[in-house]
Amino acid sequence: MGIIKILENVSSTVEEASDTSQNVVTETSNPSTFETMISSAVNWLTENGLKLVIGIIALLIFCWIVNLFKKILLKRILKKGKTDKFVANALCKGIGIGLKLLGVVVFFGYVGIDTAGVGAVISSIGVVIGLAVQGSLSNFAGGLVILVMRPFRLGDFIEAQGYSGTVEEIHIFYTYLTTPDNKVVMVPNGALANGNIVNYSRKNTRRVDLAYSISYSSDLEKAKEIIREIVNKHPLVLKEPLPTIELDTLGDSSLKIVCRPWVKKDNYWKVYFDLNKMIKKAFDENGVEIPFNQIDVHIVDKK
Repeated sequence: MGIIKILENVSSTVEEASDTSQNVVTETSNPSTFETMISSAVNWLTENGLKLVIGIIALLIFCWIVNLFKKILLKRILKKGKTDKFVANALCKGIGIGLKLLGVVVFFGYVGIDTAGVGAVISSIGVVIGLAVQGSLSNFAGGLVILVMRPFRLGDFIEAQGYSGTVEEIHIFYTYLTTPDNKVVMVPNGALANGNIVNYSRKNTRRVDLAYSISYSSDLEKAKEIIREIVNKHPLVLKEPLPTIELDTLGDSSLKIVCRPWVKKDNYWKVYFDLNKMIKKAFDENGVEIPFNQIDVHIVDKK
């Protein structure tokens, strides 16, 4: 009986070993996913390798031609002198990017890659990026609005978003201003396109707004004549339109006279400072009093 049990145990052990070896052989015979991918890639390269090489070479040549076309187009646009440099650069860059994207799509189709699937992937990536950079997209859209509407140009002196300065650079996301004290301000194009913009350089002429106060005891007509004479003699003041010199308001302690001559935009500050200095000197020489605030202090003696 002991011998029979030993034989039965040996028999079951042999059967288990046989089953295990068969499972190992079966698992070994089934290739892994990685091996399948490698095999598929090798087969694809074997069938389309020549197409891939030809396609890459053709794509590189196409990109080189596009870059050459951009340079020639930019030179011709700037040569005519009718288009702003920023507009010309943005236009040529946009055309170049569009043509290169078209070349990439054609390349995928030529080598046998499903362009519909690629388009879907690009669209999904675009949605994710769009949600992540909403502010930048707003600035990009603002840059396009500035590009089309052109509310200012390089070199214009503008006031926007609480800052005033000369436009030094216009990029697709930001506009760079240089303030009168030589600070550089980067203004987002999104806020710039949607806000108020004051362009001081758009017109060739500007009006200088000045105001002078004289006392009630001074001769109003004499003061006006002094101002008119100085304004008419200034070489940078335009003869047309005629300057406005009139009584503006009757204040609590003074008469306010406004003086509004017209000048070339480049002469604005020169005329502004000159007239203030010259009129103050003339008032002093002719006895025209300029009032100033005074406080009368009364001391009460309670003794």
